[in-house]
Amino acid sequence: MGDKEKLILAESVEAPDNVVKKDATLKVPWYFASGFLLFWGLLFFAVVIPYFYRLPTALTLEDAKKNVFITERAYKNLYKLSNIGNKLEGSTENEVETVNFILNELAQIHEVLLEDYFDMEVDVSRASGAFVYKTMLNTYQGVQNIAVKLAPKNTTSETYLLVNSHFDSKPATWSAGDDGFMVVTMLEVLRVIASTKQTIEHPIVFLFNGAEESAMQASHGFVTQHKWAPYCKAVINLDAAGSGGREVLFQSGPNHPWLVNYYKNDVKHPFATTMAEEIFQSGIIPSDTDFRQFNLFGNIPGLDMAQCINGFVYHTKYDLIDVIPRESLQNTGDNILGLVRGLANATELHDTQAYKSGHSVFFDFLGLYFVHYSETTGTSINYGVAGAALILIFVSMWRMAAVSQVSICHVVRWFILVLIIQIISFVLGLALPIVVAYVFDNLGLSLTYYSTPLLVIGLYVCPSLIGLALPITIYYGIQRNEKISTAYHLQLALHAQALILALLAVGITLYGLRSAYIFVIPLIFYVVSLAFNLLTTLHDRGYAWTGLLKASQIIPFLYSSYLFYIFVVVLTPMGGRSGSATNRDLYIAVLAAAGTVLSFGFLIPLINAFRKPSLVVFSLLAITAVAMYLASSTQIGFPYRPKTNGQRVAYLQVRNMFYEYDGTLSKDESGYLFSFQDRREEKPLLGTKVNLTGLVSIESDCDTYMMCGMPLYDYRFVQNRLQSKWLPRSEPIEPPASSNLEMLSKTVLNETTVRFEFNLTGPSHMSVFIQPYEDVEISDWSFLRSYLDNPPAAPLSYHIYFTYGIDSSPLNFFLEISKPDGDFNVPLFQLGASRHFIENEGDAQAVKFASSFPSYSILAEWPALYERYIF
Repeated sequence: MGDKEKLILAESVEAPDNVVKKDATLKVPWYFASGFLLFWGLLFFAVVIPYFYRLPTALTLEDAKKNVFITERAYKNLYKLSNIGNKLEGSTENEVETVNFILNELAQIHEVLLEDYFDMEVDVSRASGAFVYKTMLNTYQGVQNIAVKLAPKNTTSETYLLVNSHFDSKPATWSAGDDGFMVVTMLEVLRVIASTKQTIEHPIVFLFNGAEESAMQASHGFVTQHKWAPYCKAVINLDAAGSGGREVLFQSGPNHPWLVNYYKNDVKHPFATTMAEEIFQSGIIPSDTDFRQFNLFGNIPGLDMAQCINGFVYHTKYDLIDVIPRESLQNTGDNILGLVRGLANATELHDTQAYKSGHSVFFDFLGLYFVHYSETTGTSINYGVAGAALILIFVSMWRMAAVSQVSICHVVRWFILVLIIQIISFVLGLALPIVVAYVFDNLGLSLTYYSTPLLVIGLYVCPSLIGLALPITIYYGIQRNEKISTAYHLQLALHAQALILALLAVGITLYGLRSAYIFVIPLIFYVVSLAFNLLTTLHDRGYAWTGLLKASQIIPFLYSSYLFYIFVVVLTPMGGRSGSATNRDLYIAVLAAAGTVLSFGFLIPLINAFRKPSLVVFSLLAITAVAMYLASSTQIGFPYRPKTNGQRVAYLQVRNMFYEYDGTLSKDESGYLFSFQDRREEKPLLGTKVNLTGLVSIESDCDTYMMCGMPLYDYRFVQNRLQSKWLPRSEPIEPPASSNLEMLSKTVLNETTVRFEFNLTGPSHMSVFIQPYEDVEISDWSFLRSYLDNPPAAPLSYHIYFTYGIDSSPLNFFLEISKPDGDFNVPLFQLGASRHFIENEGDAQAVKFASSFPSYSILAEWPALYERYIF
């Protein structure tokens, strides 16, 4: 293009009142800059927070004639169920009282059943079995399931919808939220459907399972053994990782996108995101659900939904009905009732395999609207938006060159420089919060925001904003380009941000993550605003284009801040129960930083449209400094509060007894085995009334003894064993009940194989550890063969985790030991048996020790006997 043509084009795009020339461009007064950022902060608190916690009005019995979910009835049931107390698997409360409560409620539902429309069948079953889970073989005996089949009258359908929740509890909790909330929700949904003249196409199986907390045993028993399981073609699994608020859809399918379509059509109050699904399946969430069992062992697709707010009371004695608002029950009840009705009439249930066609991308916007599309469509959208962004960026730079009467190469060179600076800003926006989290962790100040979530803004959000703002602000303060206006330079910075997001969207899509959509949302709105600016003269009229840009970023800002606020709310309490091996502050820092970068990426460079933008940076620095001081030097930064934000302290009252090959007792010790649940470990207890003198790490014992020579309770204790600590006690701990491990027989089967038979009696929760010596192999046993063939990685031993429900008969098992030289009169293997008396508070000294903990401590402790034998 010649100089004459450039001049003609420049004149043609000028506004009638002439273009505001680059050197004459007027910036907005400096005092509006802070107001600009304040506006977005107020928008977050005025819109995102209220909509996040918004719940529907709870309905009462006066609304019963409407054939809708009645919270008043469900709440009364929750009160009765919660007041049964702790419902530990194997306890009378779980195996008798809770079962009777549910059966009584089912009997009342049967009384209002419309028998002209439905048949209702109740089946109480017991299951025994085993499966490999994490580091252990999870073995169960006599766990109970209550299954209710509601079928349309005279149906011949052999395709059922399964709805599941569990009624058992973790130790020391009344479990109103986990999972009494979902149990009573299911009862009310069943009642409404059974008493309404609204037919269904497929039978519905409502499964109330009695053993989920011991690693999902009852659901495994149902899906592998129950007579109705083969006919269940889809599942709605209902669980909890919190108490109160809205339930989130965090797993779908897999590979059945049609299920999400029913969620969209039938759920009144949507709350879901693909990103939650991918984060959960990555393993960073210290939880699992029955959904795993139905997928893995039954090949049943479905939807996994759970309470997720106020996880501070999850699995604690404070999981009470008092913290659950009635409106929360209404929210979940409305959703589950609609969803169950929708899926019970789904034509896809007739042949689910025919609709197995990839994953879905799904998310809600402030609970107001639900968006979903197939992964294939998502890929096309991601590539299309990224491509459109690149094209419009080029067109914009071409316009800049024409209006500024410079070559396109000149603009591109400046764009490359700005792109490098914007990449630095992007990286700093992510890195600075991580640095803060790392430094605070090294100073022993993890979880300072645990009880004061506003500190997240000062500790992580403001440093991220500083990282985003500082490089580009310095650049605009020193750059002197007389050929391209400052307004154009600012557009180049936003183009650079768009290019970064486009590349991230493409790269993450190629990697196979559906969460790439989070980069596309702000990008697509930027592309739309850029297109409008290019179609008008706004693009070339100083800072006139910023108005449309700001308006276009309102929706992306609301969504991005809403999405990442969800994860901060959900993951913050999880930091208090994830063990001490990892710095969970890094997770919160990364989430806060990512949310900030996506929410403000197109906004923070606009502070350079104001005079003295450095004042904004200094204001952010001041806020960060104040937050750091409050977090590190005042009580505000202390993580724990009584009842609401307690410190979880898990320990066992241990008696260890080691017997040698000749039967002599070589070691008899008592003490407390601590498995600390968060990064601060015992530090918050120092200086309190708790006497921790003599507390030592057991890491060296893990190199010496089988399974550290301790009664490690379950896979979590095993995974956290190197961080566990031992506090010796001089007075022996006496087991509160009798238990026994007896070798019944030792039989030589052939020249190289001998068979041992054992009998183990004790409480409902026990473990067996087995470790053969060198040149010795376990060739067969009575446990699951696949675990024998694929043992846990060294130095771990075989871990047989055993629990029972209603059936307390002894555990009988055999081991067949092979030794090439046939010498069986020498030590062949170690066998350890641990018994956990979970419902017992221990002896007087243990009770006194427990009472010495501060009021913010939430204890999970019980006596445990560990005996190690050599055979």
